[in-house]
Amino acid sequence: MPIQDDGDVQAATSEVIDAHRRAGYLFDVDGVGSFVREEGSGPAVVLLHGVPSSSFLYRKVLPLLSAEGLRGVAFDFPGLGLAERPDDYDYSWSGLARFTGEALDALGIERCHLVVHDIGGPIGCEWAVRHPDRVLSLTALNTMLDVATFRRPWSMQPFAIRGVGEVYLRTMTRFAFSELFYLQGVRDRSATPREEVYAYVDLLKREDAGRAFLRIMRGFERTEEKQRLLWDGLAPGRRAFPAQVVWGAEDPALGEKRRLAVQRVLGIDDPILLPAKHFLQEDQAAAIAGAIAALAKRDYARGS
Repeated sequence: MPIQDDGDVQAATSEVIDAHRRAGYLFDVDGVGSFVREEGSGPAVVLLHGVPSSSFLYRKVLPLLSAEGLRGVAFDFPGLGLAERPDDYDYSWSGLARFTGEALDALGIERCHLVVHDIGGPIGCEWAVRHPDRVLSLTALNTMLDVATFRRPWSMQPFAIRGVGEVYLRTMTRFAFSELFYLQGVRDRSATPREEVYAYVDLLKREDAGRAFLRIMRGFERTEEKQRLLWDGLAPGRRAFPAQVVWGAEDPALGEKRRLAVQRVLGIDDPILLPAKHFLQEDQAAAIAGAIAALAKRDYARGS
């Protein structure tokens, strides 16, 4: 849809968000409202987003998983997307890992194939380590597991600084955000029209102007203790479920160093490298869905 002026921008972006909202539904997680999109039937595939995104990130992947005979499920973490943004919530990785388990319970998902991206990695993997009997497989997409030494990319670091983050977010226009999103996130710009990138901005800020998002950015648990929990629980000799790494090979935010660390932790020698940047879901949805389905079917063929 071509965008010619501010009115066109607003109308197109509103249409994208409305379509997203209609495609899912609200649900309650221990008193906190969230939003979920799901498509298909069969074994559940739970797709966890990171920042500054939401379940909107997986809108292209869900129908492809459904076509593979799987139930794709993507929900919003508190403080992001269409979820509620309580002031007194625990927005740390540990808090969001607890939310993940509560959300799965609320959605009636006992076991699932888990897909993680960005900070959805340490969040989802903590839940997986604590509940290994509920995990059928793990697919890691451009995430971080070397959390003790992780440094935020330059584009996200300002959000973590009190005072600076508020100004940075308040003054960031849709257009500026979209240029940054394309620069670091999408290799094939034609796959994601600008109004869809603008939807990311509106879903991020919403009624609280992004204050909950800033709390998430300042709640990173980059500790040796957290890293040991993840590494010990995800080691090939310790975990009972198969894993794979599917990576946008041209990601300037989480590059080769992060990928190699994820491979070491999971014991993966043969990652699936895609011609994509950080938000590989935007222009490599088919390849992602195909890899997830292949692992899921291979897992079931073994009788799990």
